[in-house]
Amino acid sequence: MAGESRPLDVMIDVETGDPRTGIAPGKPVLDLAKMITAAPGLRLRGIYTHDGQSYDAETADEVRAVNRASQQSMAETAKLLGSSGIPVEEVSVGSTPSLLLDGILPGVTEIRPGTYVFLDADQAQVTGTYEFCAQTVLATVISRPTPERVVLDAGTKSLTYYVQTDGITGARGHGRLKEHPEIYLSRKSDEHSSFDIPEGSGLQFSIGQKLEIIPNHACPTTNLYDVIHAVRKGRVEEVWPVSCRGKSR
Repeated sequence: MAGESRPLDVMIDVETGDPRTGIAPGKPVLDLAKMITAAPGLRLRGIYTHDGQSYDAETADEVRAVNRASQQSMAETAKLLGSSGIPVEEVSVGSTPSLLLDGILPGVTEIRPGTYVFLDADQAQVTGTYEFCAQTVLATVISRPTPERVVLDAGTKSLTYYVQTDGITGARGHGRLKEHPEIYLSRKSDEHSSFDIPEGSGLQFSIGQKLEIIPNHACPTTNLYDVIHAVRKGRVEEVWPVSCRGKSR
């Protein structure tokens, strides 16, 4: 009906090891949930977390332990709310390393492995292959100032400067050549990046040559572009707008 008001659904952010905006699981969540359910115009839909500490885990077993501890904490918190008369519709969890290497425990209703949709050079360290990295940035060789150095027209304005130095997702450099992922971008400025041709490789790169670069981290790279071109077998099949591009205000 016109003029009818509906409550606003809200989710509680729970910290399960990655110290960002979440509150501690258990009783702190219950206390906040009681305040939300008592507030006019609000409806508690559920709880969510991001176990981002999985990126810094050193081994696959450590990632699995992070994932299971995080999900178990969320399930127990949801159970606490339910036993207190506060229904929990959604229990949302996720980080890409956790869900690449491990499963989903009972009680979880939603997963949010964001980077999983594209994968990137960091996640290739987890999977052990660059084969599944779906996102690349098309760059052009614009200079060959020395026999070893290859300079591209893609710097920090085209590829994220982000470097994960530690843990299972740690990747050297600022991105990888798709056709030669053993080669990483070793230098980067606003407008340019460069790499050195491995000695004895016999590889040749010429000015004007197009190269696909696998970024270290897909999320901030996506935010640098207005659209994404979806390519299959060398043919553009779709153009996807990046809806939230530049919306930091």
